[in-house]
Amino acid sequence: MKAYIIRRLLYMVLTLFGASVLIFGLYALTPGDFVDNNPKLTDERKAELKQMYGLDKPVVERYFVWLGNAVRGDFGYSLQYQQPVTSLLSQYIWNSFLIASASTLFTWLIAIVIGVISATRQYSFFDSAVTIGAFAAMSFPSFFAGLLIIKFFAVDLGWFPPGGMITTGSNATGLAYVWEVIDHMFLPVLVLTMLGVGSLTRYFRTNMLEIIRQDFIRTARAKGLKEKTVVYKHALRNALLPAITLLGFELPALFGGAIITEKIFNWPGVGQLYMQAFSLRDYPLLMGFTMFLAILTVVSNLLADLLYGVADPRVRLK
Repeated sequence: MKAYIIRRLLYMVLTLFGASVLIFGLYALTPGDFVDNNPKLTDERKAELKQMYGLDKPVVERYFVWLGNAVRGDFGYSLQYQQPVTSLLSQYIWNSFLIASASTLFTWLIAIVIGVISATRQYSFFDSAVTIGAFAAMSFPSFFAGLLIIKFFAVDLGWFPPGGMITTGSNATGLAYVWEVIDHMFLPVLVLTMLGVGSLTRYFRTNMLEIIRQDFIRTARAKGLKEKTVVYKHALRNALLPAITLLGFELPALFGGAIITEKIFNWPGVGQLYMQAFSLRDYPLLMGFTMFLAILTVVSNLLADLLYGVADPRVRLK
């Protein structure tokens, strides 16, 4: 196990190095930047700023300077916000992590329950309704689903606030503050859960159908085990194994997918930051956030591989 982890960590370093080359090259070779696209600056001031932030140096030299700083946790300086990228991301990343983790939890719980019931009642009315609902949820664009939910739950029914993280001018503290945040995050979590649960439900249903037709399930039933024991202890545990691989991509994908959702609900997360930085070509902030997603992806995949070995004793990580 120790040798496997060390080898995977070395692969992670090489993967992140390759990702850093692609990320920096993509943004560095894109025409224009925050300085060039600011019409309020004179040519002399633009040249001064480029020299100050090292934007006048060759691309290769700029990359190694950026990489050396990134290894120390310094991803540059946001020209738009006039703050270090690391401190700027740390202010908003936890807000995004809050709705991403909540939607991941609800998505998996709902998908597992519905997928198991749908597989054990194949071709029933419930199975048909789930199939239709899953494809309907997958077909909705996130911006349309967000606007539709705001119209129904916030405008028509008035059950939840339409956006933001807390009520404007609120001075709530303690449990009142926690409840206010939960109240505001309900709709964005609902959108992300609705968009993700459809495909994951179909995935669990397909896995369960394959497992319950195998010989060891028939043997378990022939031994007289209860149907719940057969389904939830033997079939479900084996059906979860392939899904663990998906877990490595779920959280990074939610951070990327939440960009539009955060914009619609005015949620103060990193998605809002990314959209504004993209429109103004604040490349240090864009590179820092994209690199964060790359790091999150490789770490999540490592955890998924380790969890796979824990969940299935037959797997030996060598």
